[in-house]
Amino acid sequence: MTITWNDSVPIYRQLHQRVVAMILDGALNEGDPLPSVRQVAAEFQINPLTVSKAYQELVDEQLVEKRRGLGMFVIEGAREALLKSERERFLREEWPTLFARLQRLGLDLKTLLREAQSDKDQADKEEKS
Repeated sequence: MTITWNDSVPIYRQLHQRVVAMILDGALNEGDPLPSVRQVAAEFQINPLTVSKAYQELVDEQLVEKRRGLGMFVIEGAREALLKSERERFLREEWPTLFARLQRLGLDLKTLLREAQSDKDQADKEEKS
């Protein structure tokens, strides 16, 4: 877990967001343990209370659970719950701004898909080289 800290956002929020991203990306699956508070604190040279605060938010959001004496684990259904909430947040907060910008630039879905396919083809070509 490599992290470059952003000074404008509290570290515990950034750590929380990173764990959420790991769950969404499949790097942490349901039933997987989270790295221990001490391990994360030592690895990133941050206060263990900062890590605990990030982990507690994940517990409060019902994404991970504490197992006494064992640590924190990703709960069943966490990824699906995150996908649902992140999609809703994207559509509510980010999509209107993005859609307005696409309209201003005169970009349509066909153009975007063609460009994405071109980028994918180029990446595949470079990978084979």
